[in-house]
Amino acid sequence: MKKSERLNQMLRFINQKQRFMLQDLMQEFHISKRTALRDISSLEEIGAPIYVEYGRYGGYYLLNQMTLPPISFNSQEIYALYFAMQALRSFSDLPFQVSFHSIHEKFINALAEKQRQHIERIQDRVIFRNTEQIKESEHLETLLLAAIKQEVLNIYYQTTQQEGTRSIQPIAIYAMKGYWYCQAYDVTKQAYRVFRCDRITSVEITNTEPLIDLTDINVHNAHSLWKPSEHAVKFKCLIDQDGVAHFQQQQFPSMELITENESNYIVGWYEPNEVEFIVNYLVSYGKSINIVEPIILKEHLRKYYKDVLDNL
Repeated sequence: MKKSERLNQMLRFINQKQRFMLQDLMQEFHISKRTALRDISSLEEIGAPIYVEYGRYGGYYLLNQMTLPPISFNSQEIYALYFAMQALRSFSDLPFQVSFHSIHEKFINALAEKQRQHIERIQDRVIFRNTEQIKESEHLETLLLAAIKQEVLNIYYQTTQQEGTRSIQPIAIYAMKGYWYCQAYDVTKQAYRVFRCDRITSVEITNTEPLIDLTDINVHNAHSLWKPSEHAVKFKCLIDQDGVAHFQQQQFPSMELITENESNYIVGWYEPNEVEFIVNYLVSYGKSINIVEPIILKEHLRKYYKDVLDNL
């Protein structure tokens, strides 16, 4: 990292901390003590209001917050941002009423001519094979803001088997295989659930007090809230290495991958009204999976393939 770039980032770093030690700068920017001292002197020379207190509880202090210069990006960071932005291309719906095209246009127009030429060359040399969004999800912004503010919503939810009003406390939203999903706590059923956002046809903000604290819960660990009902059916399936790869690409909170005697298994639960869902999920494994239990699930899978053959 160039010194000018490091000093710019250092200004933002100390502006947030107010009080800092040399060790903080050394660890954050991977620099030596001598370099950290030189950088502090350089910051003072350009007007940063830094003073030092000596002694056991001393350190460096910022007299007051500074007006920081605009954020600037080097060429490598610009290319990295452009690559990350490509993930937006396949989604017609995004939170906060934005689209890939509007963001892309502003991004390109803000670049220097040489950087714009490099981006155009990237477009001619890299292909992004994204899964296109399959169905519209019009309530993403409301769902996301409810998760941020810890609000409870009344939603109208439609599936092929049932529909009706549910009260939920959204936890997070995520996109997978062309669909948006909302992780939420179902206040009605007092259980963790994942809802497909395109099936949410209406949303209403309520004054209901949230039932769970989301402080330590995020999109990565929310699945730990899932618990099977007393009517849930346990299943176990043997899978090969191709099956392991498939599981890592698509899985649900009601299942996990385990290893027993050097063999890999998917174990989990499904609710009685989710038989069609679990059969369709297991079918996606093709010949990579073998149902161990329950026998009734194996029968459901056989019936599925028989119906397919009858329609050929």
